[in-house]
Amino acid sequence: MEFAKGKIDLLLTGIGTLVTPVGIHPRRGEKMKQLHTINGAAIAIRDGYIVDFGQEQELLHRLQHAEITNTVDVGGRLVTPGLVDPHTHLVHAGSREHELALKRAGVPYLDILAQGGGILSTVKATRAATEQELYAKARRSLNEMLLQGVTTVEAKSGYGLTVEDELKQLRVAKQLDDTHPIDLVSTFMGAHAVPVEYKERTDAFVELIISEMLPRVAAEQLAQFCDVFCEQGVFSIEQSRRILLAGKQLGLRPKVHADEIVPLGGAELAGDVGAISAEHLLAASDEGLARMAAGNVIPVLLPGTSFNLGVKQHARARDMIDRYNLPVALATDYNPGSCPTESIQLIIMLASLHLKMTPEEILTACTLNAACALGRGGDIGSVEVGKRADLAVFDAPSISYLPYHFGINHTFGVIKNGVQVVWNREIMTEQHGVGVR
Repeated sequence: MEFAKGKIDLLLTGIGTLVTPVGIHPRRGEKMKQLHTINGAAIAIRDGYIVDFGQEQELLHRLQHAEITNTVDVGGRLVTPGLVDPHTHLVHAGSREHELALKRAGVPYLDILAQGGGILSTVKATRAATEQELYAKARRSLNEMLLQGVTTVEAKSGYGLTVEDELKQLRVAKQLDDTHPIDLVSTFMGAHAVPVEYKERTDAFVELIISEMLPRVAAEQLAQFCDVFCEQGVFSIEQSRRILLAGKQLGLRPKVHADEIVPLGGAELAGDVGAISAEHLLAASDEGLARMAAGNVIPVLLPGTSFNLGVKQHARARDMIDRYNLPVALATDYNPGSCPTESIQLIIMLASLHLKMTPEEILTACTLNAACALGRGGDIGSVEVGKRADLAVFDAPSISYLPYHFGINHTFGVIKNGVQVVWNREIMTEQHGVGVR
């Protein structure tokens, strides 16, 4: 690429090691381990996009006639693509620390839900909250995610369970997307639980979702995806299928909370309806994983949830990667009940410990594959010419150090759309109303 007459907005130099997956499609099986590594690297950015990168001296030679507005030395640190969190329940009110004792006493999650706790407890708090209250709480969480190196986040609704309260959550997510450096991708999940007013009338609630909620969400362009909690005692396979296909007809691509607790067949359903992803999958069957592979469904694994719930069973990441050639992604599942953490770096450690994933697989799962689970693999998820300049800078000698030295935040800096938004471990810009910490 010729830069003799070009302008570079930001030149990152002094990169100790640059590590990135490559491509615009999800990396499968063995290819999850294949990363592009450059020691002594530099990256050139213009208008928020990567225009060149490579070994520093070679890049500087190519840029010798370019006008460079700003040069930043990252001090020999590790640089990766910005991390992507493709499964969160970001917008909600309240908290559920009172359920911790029940969980530790061995009360099953579905029993807590049946007693009016769990999701239904958060539904009550979220319905009572104003949009401004929801915005303020979610914004604080986004700041924590940004400080962890996360540059794109998926946000699900599902704590309103009425037409207006679901729309309220999605409008807050849209406002955050407009005002916070992190990009938000919204998912409509009205089928998260059956509200108390529809107890024993699940089919009637499904009809409300299909006839009223989905058309409003689509008409107001508040979401890109439609998700369902397909689980025993919540929404059956056929109820889930109806909702997902109705959403698909309105342009909302399916996602599925699948086989989290019992092997109901959610993974198979995800393959059947052309879902972009199936999520959780602790109890997914071999047939389900095979159907996902045949349907090009991305498994989004949430090891923080099984860790926090204290269950012995974890998603079979090794089978998914080694036997079924699936492109695994990782996410926090940040929510007030089963996984109240914004820390993607905790998830990185748990993926190593409980899912037996390698550091290379974990990085791919948290960048390119996670981006593809949101339909954004062509724009983010890897360091390549033409992609957005979303980058994470870590105080770490290698990617293996991230799961090895656990319990702390390794992020030194974050570049979002070519702008320094975190540096020296602090949010450094007031752009978009984030404020300085």
